[in-house]
Amino acid sequence: MNETSSGAIPAIELRSATKRFRTPSGGIYTAMRELGMTVAPGEFCAVVGPTGCGKSTTLSLISGLEPASEGRTLIHGQPVEGIDPRVGFMFQTDAVFPWKSVLDNVAAGPIFRGTGKKEAVAKARDWLRRVGLSGFEDRLPHQLSGGMRKRVALAQTLINEPEILLMDEPFSALDVQTRQIVQDELLALWELTRPAVVFVTHDLEEAIALADKVVVLTVGPATVKDTFRIDLPRPRKVQEIRFHPRFVELYEQIWNSLRDEVQLAYARTAGTTPEPAPADAEPSGATR
Repeated sequence: MNETSSGAIPAIELRSATKRFRTPSGGIYTAMRELGMTVAPGEFCAVVGPTGCGKSTTLSLISGLEPASEGRTLIHGQPVEGIDPRVGFMFQTDAVFPWKSVLDNVAAGPIFRGTGKKEAVAKARDWLRRVGLSGFEDRLPHQLSGGMRKRVALAQTLINEPEILLMDEPFSALDVQTRQIVQDELLALWELTRPAVVFVTHDLEEAIALADKVVVLTVGPATVKDTFRIDLPRPRKVQEIRFHPRFVELYEQIWNSLRDEVQLAYARTAGTTPEPAPADAEPSGATR
């Protein structure tokens, strides 16, 4: 069993994970090939890579929404076998009941997990207070701004006190100013319970500002190209940390790794570079 550098069992481990999908035409598409990654307990890990490289597939394997075709996915040293209640997942789009109030939306998770309604509602009020939405409990989701809906999503996810938090480009639809505010709120809330986080993003600045480490994936089939330790001080303010000299150094280093993958992905979509061969046509040892 692998351990982190501190000697602890990883909260999350992808061990030579490969994922293949059947295409509508009946072929096989390899989204991920022999990907290896670990996230320590309480660690904030950001995953970046070119569009379509398999970043979201990584989250699907960790969450148990999809099984690996080969290799293993483990949570706290145990194989992932279906949906794990210790995992919270915040999606790119809002996962709310549009007919329910903000309060009822946030209370829904604990109630589904068996908490009594009175206790669940009390916890929901507390989490809405933490995300700055006291006084909005009776509103419907469509009555909120985009930033406020993301706060609801944070409360929905964190009220269940997940040990592992998966986030799939959760702030991509927000304007720059609102995104920075919600990013700061995320960091403040994460500091309270310190779940292990895997945060998928296309925004390299966002990845560096939030994370303890940044994992760079190759163009698909995805595998880990590089891992960078983000040695910026905590606690952080997203609006301020971007001006830190070390931030600029890290950005240059990570972009130098990511740039070739982005250019290759663009070339493929433009039709100037051939797609990789189907999985059953790949020679052994073709993995990076």
